[in-house]
Amino acid sequence: MGHCLSCFKNQANADVTTSPHRKKDEMTEIAVPVSVYPQQQPLLHDNQNSNSNFRTTSTSQISSSLSSDQSPVELLSTQKTNIVTERLPKPFYQKLPSIPRTMSSLGANDSRVSESKINQLFDQYKDSLEEAILAEGIENLCNDLQLNPDDFKVLVLAWKLNASQMCRFTKSEFIQGLRNMKTDSIKGIHSKLNEITSELKRDTEHFKDLYRFTFKFGLDVSTGQRILPTDIAIVLWRLVFTNNDPPILDRWLLYLEKNPHIRGIPKDTWYMFLNFCEFIGDDLSSYDDTEAWPSLFDDFVEYENDQMNQNVKKNDISTQD
Repeated sequence: MGHCLSCFKNQANADVTTSPHRKKDEMTEIAVPVSVYPQQQPLLHDNQNSNSNFRTTSTSQISSSLSSDQSPVELLSTQKTNIVTERLPKPFYQKLPSIPRTMSSLGANDSRVSESKINQLFDQYKDSLEEAILAEGIENLCNDLQLNPDDFKVLVLAWKLNASQMCRFTKSEFIQGLRNMKTDSIKGIHSKLNEITSELKRDTEHFKDLYRFTFKFGLDVSTGQRILPTDIAIVLWRLVFTNNDPPILDRWLLYLEKNPHIRGIPKDTWYMFLNFCEFIGDDLSSYDDTEAWPSLFDDFVEYENDQMNQNVKKNDISTQD
């Protein structure tokens, strides 16, 4: 912004100090930068013959207004200060009303939950000896949610809490899970479970995530279990397919129940069963045993085909009779 006024004043005083014997009539002109105070042009005379960025004022014009104890530079500085004070308007933004603090956060608290309410809810159901909600507390929670403990929505709740094992919700799982669900009350949990259950019917990717979680949820992590016991797997298969059971499910579970030598379901068998249901359809006719299916599926299809062949033979015999 050019030279500031203080720099100009110091320079002028330096000139006067370094030349004490300079005659007053030799000071013909004092240069003032226009860019500093362009609104003060009435004090100055244009120099029509100059192409520079300065306007000049004769010493005689300034001297006529000097008091006995003021230098030309001091007087010019005083006049400029007065003009700036009188002419400069106040910034427009000072006239605007301030925005209330509450308005700046409108909508910010709409989805915010109360940490203290979540903690109180956890304390209401937690075990008296352990910092976790165990079987009795989960049963009480289900009663307040108007759900049976074996309800599909209880599995959905465990999924949303990312529970590490059955019949146990740790404090961190419960608190973080409710934060993610954006609720802090029984009524809110009930409403969220209804929304999520409806969404699972439409969103296959979310259902696949729930399906994979269910295997981990059934394991006993305290013993390092890695294979799901068959009886637990049967219960969880029925539970996870509550709202969209595949046509082959009943025959598959019946096969497992009739074969007690099948003691457990590995992780890959659990995961692949979802693909198996989507691939083979209802009649098993599209099943190809040369594909990389778990051997348990090969045994099941062979068993089912034998059952169908036996049924065909029985029908033929009865027809001949």
